[in-house]
Amino acid sequence: MRVRTTSAAACAVLLAVTALAGCNRESSDSGTGGGKVGIDLPRSDSDFWNSYQNYIKQGVKDGEVSALPLTNSQNDIGKLVANVQTFRDQGAKAVVMAPQDTGAIAESLNALNEKKIPVISVDTRPDKGDIYMVVRADNKAYGTNACKYLGEQLKGKGKVVEFQGDLSSINGRDRSEAFKACMDKDFPDIKVFELATDWKGDVASAKLQSTLAAHPDINGIYMQAGGVFLQPTLALLEQKKLLKPAGSPGHITIISNDGIPEEFDAIKAGKIDATISQPADLYAKYALYYAKAALDGKTFEEGPTDHDSTIIKIPNGYEDQLPAPLVTKDNVDDPKLWANQLGKKN
Repeated sequence: MRVRTTSAAACAVLLAVTALAGCNRESSDSGTGGGKVGIDLPRSDSDFWNSYQNYIKQGVKDGEVSALPLTNSQNDIGKLVANVQTFRDQGAKAVVMAPQDTGAIAESLNALNEKKIPVISVDTRPDKGDIYMVVRADNKAYGTNACKYLGEQLKGKGKVVEFQGDLSSINGRDRSEAFKACMDKDFPDIKVFELATDWKGDVASAKLQSTLAAHPDINGIYMQAGGVFLQPTLALLEQKKLLKPAGSPGHITIISNDGIPEEFDAIKAGKIDATISQPADLYAKYALYYAKAALDGKTFEEGPTDHDSTIIKIPNGYEDQLPAPLVTKDNVDDPKLWANQLGKKN
């Protein structure tokens, strides 16, 4: 990432200290600061977000930032608004959040901006309201890559079920729109059944059951979030005797998003074919990094970073788009994938 500094010497010092960011001579820091960071965890009903929570807690424990008591808004925008107000009352100098409803947080962001409290948004990009930095992967790439994988595996023909995330979330919209655009353009002979799920596994399972009853020849599934969709989907397919090993006749090709250990186990067992590893570890690492940078008055600009991502300019701030690799049976044991590092944690 490119950090604005006043001199080449300052750049060298910053690199030596953080080992995180590239810098250039065009930029300037406003000085160092400090203070408490308010951190809201978005939910605890998925393995992905529980892993993110553990990484955040470890980072705080390791002293990456000094944090106020963590809150959890439990996928409730009202609770998030209240938690943000509490952070303000407690004197937070920066806030880390992951708003699941990206259209309803603007007023809270404006209130934080009035108090000059920078905000780091993780995984989701608020529709309105100033943001210091969004830390997320390219969610349109999720949808496009899932489409390409399914299209190629099915040789351009078949019927595919898509579990869409909450379309009030930019992640659900980005993945859904990109998946549809790719299918329409590159695989017009694949029929896609778009099932709105609101990120709820029971809703996905019920709608899948109805779709299978009407179309028993479904041969592909795209799950936009393995953390909530994986287990109910596998349970239903097993009940229907449709859970057949990859490579065998009648196998339903399944690709997911998240990259949790349970998805890796399912890939190894031949129950699903692939997932896209959403970097829970990097989300936490760079959320805390940017919170610290905000407290220190650092600024950023567009361009590639030294951690294989790209910072882009968005209408209300900047976004660091972190890498999210495709995981199949060929690389599921890669030790660099965060889900394969969990057993090595403290």
